[in-house]
Amino acid sequence: MATIFSKIVAGEISAHVVAETVEYLAFLDVQPLTAGHVLVIPKIEVDYIFDMDEDLYVGLWMFAKIVSKGVKAAFPCKKVGVSVIGLEVPHAHIHLIPMNNVSDMNFSKEKLKPTDAELTEAAEKIKLALLAE
Repeated sequence: MATIFSKIVAGEISAHVVAETVEYLAFLDVQPLTAGHVLVIPKIEVDYIFDMDEDLYVGLWMFAKIVSKGVKAAFPCKKVGVSVIGLEVPHAHIHLIPMNNVSDMNFSKEKLKPTDAELTEAAEKIKLALLAE
C-alpha cells in the first residue's frame, strides 16, 4: 500500500516541494513545528531508514545536508535541527527544523497551521536560497 509520501512522489497529492533529484524529494511539512520545517525522503518506499541500502542512505543524508543550507538561509536560525522518528508515516524521512531553542524540536507541542499561501511563500524562499548556494 502506497504511503502519503509515495503519493506525493507519484504526483497524486500536491506538496510544496523545495528540492528534488532523481532519487530524493524535499518538501514542506504541512503541520510544521516551526516555519521552514522540511521533510526529506527517498523516492522509493522504504519504511525504516536503517533498512535502506548504503548508497541510498548516504545519498539521503547528503541531500538533506544540501537542503538544510537553503532552510537556514531562508529561515535564519541558530541551527537546523534534525530528527528521524519514522512512526507517523511508514516511509523513511528526515525532519529538518529551523531552531533557536531546544523546544523548537518538541514534537509534542501544538503544530503550526500555515495557510497554503504561507507554505507557497516558504517553499519559494527555500528554493531561492538553494539557488544562491
